[in-house]
Amino acid sequence: MKKETASKPLRLLSRDDLKSKGISYCNVHLLRLEKDGKFPKRLYLSPARAAWLESEIDDYIARCVAARG
Repeated sequence: MKKETASKPLRLLSRDDLKSKGISYCNVHLLRLEKDGKFPKRLYLSPARAAWLESEIDDYIARCVAARG
């Protein structure tokens, strides 16, 4: 019997969505963190539109909470 797995649909977050999750870094700081591998990299939907995967942002927040001890 084949076991079915329910996959959660991908959700993209805008800058405003990041702010609603408590991440209010300026764009320059986000770019630095992304470059250093300390923050999830954005997806470019068009040359002027970027978004982040919600699952990666949630993982980032969970790591921050875990790191505080």
